Formats: sequence, structure tokens, C-alpha cells
Amino acid sequence: MKTRTLRQDKINVVTLGCSKNLVDSENLITQLRANDYDVVHDSDEENANIVIVNTCGFIDVAKQESIDTILEYSKVKTNGGIDKLYVTGCLSQRYREDLEREIPEVDAWFGTLELPGLLSRFNVDYRQDLIGERLITTPPHYAYLKISEGCNRTCSFCAIPLMRGKHVSRPIEQLVTEARSLARRGVKELMLIAQELTYYGLDLYKNRELPALLDALCEVEGIEWIRLHYAYPSKFPTEIFEVMARQPKVCNYLDIPLQHAANGVLERMRRQITREETTALMGTARAEVPGIAIRTTMLVGFPGETEAEFEELCDFVRQMEFERLGVFQYSHEENTSAHDLPDDVPAEVKADRAARLMELQQEISFRKNLEKVNQTYRVLFDRKEGGYFVGRTESDSPEVDNEVLVDAKNQFVRIGDFAQVRVTSAAEFDLFGEVVE
Repeated sequence: MKTRTLRQDKINVVTLGCSKNLVDSENLITQLRANDYDVVHDSDEENANIVIVNTCGFIDVAKQESIDTILEYSKVKTNGGIDKLYVTGCLSQRYREDLEREIPEVDAWFGTLELPGLLSRFNVDYRQDLIGERLITTPPHYAYLKISEGCNRTCSFCAIPLMRGKHVSRPIEQLVTEARSLARRGVKELMLIAQELTYYGLDLYKNRELPALLDALCEVEGIEWIRLHYAYPSKFPTEIFEVMARQPKVCNYLDIPLQHAANGVLERMRRQITREETTALMGTARAEVPGIAIRTTMLVGFPGETEAEFEELCDFVRQMEFERLGVFQYSHEENTSAHDLPDDVPAEVKADRAARLMELQQEISFRKNLEKVNQTYRVLFDRKEGGYFVGRTESDSPEVDNEVLVDAKNQFVRIGDFAQVRVTSAAEFDLFGEVVE
């Protein structure tokens, strides 16, 4: 019989990378805590004797952060500060053999789909009954809901399929069960995440079933906002717009990485879409869902990208006036088809183009924010920081989008609650306002 007196270990799970990694860490922590382990997440305290690093391997910057973190804890272990060091996640999945040779201080390496193997190191069996009881490490009023794993797309620059495997959808019933569990614990906002949202259901139901999933999640009592992240533009199922317009719980918000607008670049990227088709899709979105906030990301410096192609991208951004936009610089990734192309855009040119594109988006964002002055919006408040209560409108996702600031000296709001806020002034990426009810 296992007793608590045998459990002397304290485990620190360190998460790097995207929200999908965060959900993986939350599931890991849930499994360990259910077996009476003392587990903390991203703790700065030095009283944990076991560290598990959940790595990212997406682009060079993320890979370097993961390697630096592993080396940092390797040094701590060498100096006697911790007893065991385990590494999991995308970087471990992709480069395990090389890393094992280079960093022998790590006790074991695990890939993205090897949670049972990692748990076995702690004499813990993976429990299916815990799937709907996931602990969350975000503020308690919002959570990420991962609806599928992996990706079947063949974008030439992307190594995600190498690290996450083929697309695998989770059943609607399982996702609804998890959503109900989250709602019982106070979650009001669900952010649906996947490598490719629009592919959801094809493997299980032989049809794209994201609309059916959204309808089912809207029935969950307590959930007030449902937000869509990471859709693929090619052959986009426009029925999603119908659900978005019909269901008040589904935010008028879509995160749809477009990556580029010049047809030559799109073809080399293997994006299976043209600028003209993308423009038509954006027009459909705005016609069917008035007021929709479209968030996208662009990739600059792809092999062969000319100044003319970059200017075409800038022209497209001016034309589209996206509500939210982020920029990545191309990273030359091994074992992708783009790796066979010469990485011929100099690093300084990539950085310059990224800065120019963000400067353009800053102007667009500022102009759009000024239009919101004297308008009133429903705002969900996330935290108090620097003398302000900080929240978000329906048009904004945590950490990556605009925020609404209310002066805490003059007004009070409860964190995790909604309030009506009248916008009184605007900056490039922030709104300032006052609670009106």
C-alpha cells in the first residue's frame, strides 16, 4: 500500500512555448497530483528536487530558449540543487538523440506523445478518468481547450508535423465533459486551440465538425465566451461563420495565420491558397460576421522573398486592415521541404522587414483604437497591474492582443468578472476606460 510518508519529492514543471504545451503540462501535473505528488508550475522557488522541462522546438529562438533552460537546470543538478531532471515536449521529440549526447545530465527524454512513459518514472499509471479534471495554470476564469493534436498540412516551412504527428481529433463528448468540469471550477472563457482548427472531426466523423462542436460547447452552463485559435485559410469551412453569427457565446474573433500574400511566396510555402482567394475569404468573414476581429500572423524572410514580394505583403496588410497581427522571421528548419531552398534573405533584412510590417500594423491598430473612443464594450478583467485593472474585450485573446485599462484609484472591478466599460482614450495597442455599470 502506498502511503504519503513515502512521497518526499517535490516536482517543478517548467513550460516553454505555446498554449498547446501549456495544456500538456497541465495534464501532466493533474496526473501527478492525483497520485499524491507535490507539484508546482514554473516556480522560482528552489525547494523542488525534481524538474521537468516541457520544451518548444518551433523556431530558432524558441529552440534556443529551451536549450538554455535545460542547460541551466543541468548546472543546478551538477551542483546538487536538484536530484532528477527530465525533458519532454517538441524539442525532445525532434532532437532527442543529439540532445542525449550533448546533455548527459538529463535523466530521461520524452517526446510529445509519451506522457505515460514519463509518468512511469514516478510509478504512476496514466488515468483516463482524469481527462475531464484537468488542473489549469491560467487565471481561473479562462482556460485553453485543446481539441486535437498534430497536423496533416504540408507547409514547407513548418516542422510541427515532425514533432506532433498526424492530426487526431478528440471526441465531442470528451471535450464537452472537460468544458463542464472547467465551468464548474469558475472558467468563463474557453480558448479552443489546435494546430489546425478547421480540420477538426475529419478523422473521427469523416466531416469537418467544428460547427457541431461549437454548438455543443455553447450548451455548457457557465461558459460565456468561446474563442477560436489557429485556423487554416485554404478550403476554410465557412459554416463556422454561420455558427459565430448565430451563437452569442462564440466570440466574433478568429485567429487565422495567413503567413504571406504574394502568390509566389505562398506557392513556395505550399499554403494551397492565393492572395485573391485569401482576400475573398476575409471579405466573407466580415460580411457574415459584422464586427469580427481577425487576428493573423505573417512570416517574413522566407527563401527567395524579394523586396517586391514583401511590398506586396505590406500592400495586402494595408488593404485588409487586420484588427490584430503578429510577425515571425523565417527560421530555416531541418527536415522541412523549405530547408532544401537557400536561406538567402540576410538576417538583418528579415529583422528590418519584420519591424517595418509591425510599424505598419501599429498605425492600423492605433487608428482602429481611436474609433473606439466613447464606445462601450463588455470587458472581462484578468488582473490588477501597475495601478490599473486590466481586461479584454471580445476582440482580444490573453497575452497576445490589446488590453483595456481601468484606473484602480477611481474604480473597482473584481478579477474574473465582466463589466461594461466606456473607452475614454486609446493608444496603439491599449484602450483606457471607465466602468459604466
